[in-house]
Order: sequence, then C-alpha cells, then structure tokens
Amino acid sequence: MPQTEQDTDLIRVVEDDHRAFEAAFAELEATASEPVGRKALVDHVIANLVRHAVVQEQFAHPVIRKRLDDGEEIVEHELAVYGEAEMVMKALDERGPADFDFEPLLERLITGVRAHIIEEEAHLLPRLAAACDAEERRHIGFKMLAAKEFAPTRPHPHAPDSTPANLVVGPGIGLVDHIRDTLAHREV
Repeated sequence: MPQTEQDTDLIRVVEDDHRAFEAAFAELEATASEPVGRKALVDHVIANLVRHAVVQEQFAHPVIRKRLDDGEEIVEHELAVYGEAEMVMKALDERGPADFDFEPLLERLITGVRAHIIEEEAHLLPRLAAACDAEERRHIGFKMLAAKEFAPTRPHPHAPDSTPANLVVGPGIGLVDHIRDTLAHREV
C-alpha cells in the first residue's frame, strides 16, 4: 500500500513503528513455548528495531537537538537507551531459542523497548509535535521512511550514532547487512 502524505508525519511514523513492535512482542509472548520460527521472528524484530533507531538518529535527533531547549540531554538519553538495547540485540543475534539465556535476553529487550515507547510517547513526541510544524514533520517522516530501506538490519554497537558520521556510514553498513541477510536467507 503506497504511503500517503499524511502517513509521513514524523510522529505517525514513530508511533506506527511502536505499534508494529508491540504486535511482534505480543506474538513472541504468545508463542514462547513454540521454538519453531521463533528465531526468525526475533531477527525480524531486531532488524526493525535497528532500522527505527538508525533513522531516528539520522533525522529526528538533529531536530530534537535544535528545537527543544533540553534537546541535547534528550538525545544523549535516547542514545544511551539505544546503546543498551543494541547490546542485548547483538547478544540475541548470536543466539537461538535453544540457548539458556535467549529467553531472558528477549524479555530484557521487550521490557526495555516497551518502557522506552511509553516514555517517548508520553513526553518526547508531544513536545516534538508542538515544536515542529506539520510540513516539517511530514518532511522528516518522509526521509525516515525512505532511509529505512537502506538502513542497517543488524546491531552494530560500535557504529557512529551522531550526524554526520551516521549519515555516511549507515547506508554502507545497511548494504552489508542486506547482503548478509540474503546469504543467510534471513527475512527481515
């Protein structure tokens, strides 16, 4: 289904990702005792969480820094949360459902992401919506949606997370990830 102009609003793009994460988390929780297909679903969630974080770092964080008085502190907090999640995703990426620590790591990831979603939707997104006009939000959201196509799909804890370095390195890492995903028959 093609995106409409309304669908590109920055706030809507972020919230749509949040709803997709929650749906995937609910499916993971409902199928906790079914190992078949579990790793593929976790890989899918990781790929989308990584894409989400990367495009927010590239396009939303500069606006947050510029438009909100405490924007620098907010971005540093966001990066710390992303860094923690990325370490957990990296550990999950290297494990499968048969590993003893797979489920505790997955629970830790889900709990952390849910807490972040609640915090972001209650505090950051309303402030960002008020600080940016509709045209700017649509423009940023459109760029975020477009960038997701080329964004990395695997956690890279040591990759740059601030512009301009992430704008230069991100697409290259994304290309390598997409090649690895294809070779591994990993559907993301």
